[in-house]
Amino acid sequence: MSTRGTVVFDVDGTLADTAADLIAAANACFRSRGLGDLLHPRDDAGIAFHGGRAMLRAGYGRAPADTLLPPGAEDEDFPRLLDFYDDGIAVSTRLYDGVEEALNALAADGAILSVCTNKPQALAEKLLAALGIRDRFAALVGADTLPVRKPDPRPYSAAVERAGGTVARSFLVGDTETDLKTARASGVPVTLVGFGPEGPGIARFSPDHILDHFAELPALARDWLRP
Repeated sequence: MSTRGTVVFDVDGTLADTAADLIAAANACFRSRGLGDLLHPRDDAGIAFHGGRAMLRAGYGRAPADTLLPPGAEDEDFPRLLDFYDDGIAVSTRLYDGVEEALNALAADGAILSVCTNKPQALAEKLLAALGIRDRFAALVGADTLPVRKPDPRPYSAAVERAGGTVARSFLVGDTETDLKTARASGVPVTLVGFGPEGPGIARFSPDHILDHFAELPALARDWLRP
């Protein structure tokens, strides 16, 4: 097993701004029920990064008072949302500024790169391929790769170990409280991005570091992963 350090990344809201395409999928579900577009692609970005079910619940909560939704509407619409999203996974999604340069610099420094996301694995694989960066990562663990998902520490451990690294010499790059809880449960440092939908508000979670731009990441990795 390699003794090199490992940098593990979340996907949505960390490597890429996926909110508009996620919300488009949720709105497609709402339109199919005659409710129109209930979520805004910019104003509701924070909801999008909490997952498909969070978007559906938020949308249902905004439906007119006389709307009659069938029992189990969320369970019925969730797989449909994933299908809609699969069909338009990279229409508006863009990598955050500096991602590719940071990945190149980390690789040049000898770091192992991996992904741990609560996005279904097949969708994460498809998105990163569409964005042209899937080959940068030695492993990818998604929401359905294991029976558990973040913030359980096991997906994180799997993402590190499947990439050939060791948890003791790794850290997580994320954007939500879930990522912070994952890192704490795994006993590793975490940096949360300060340019996602939370903006400076991410500081309320007290991460070990706030990443204001991806240009800062290689130096942080050299500091945190030094032998």
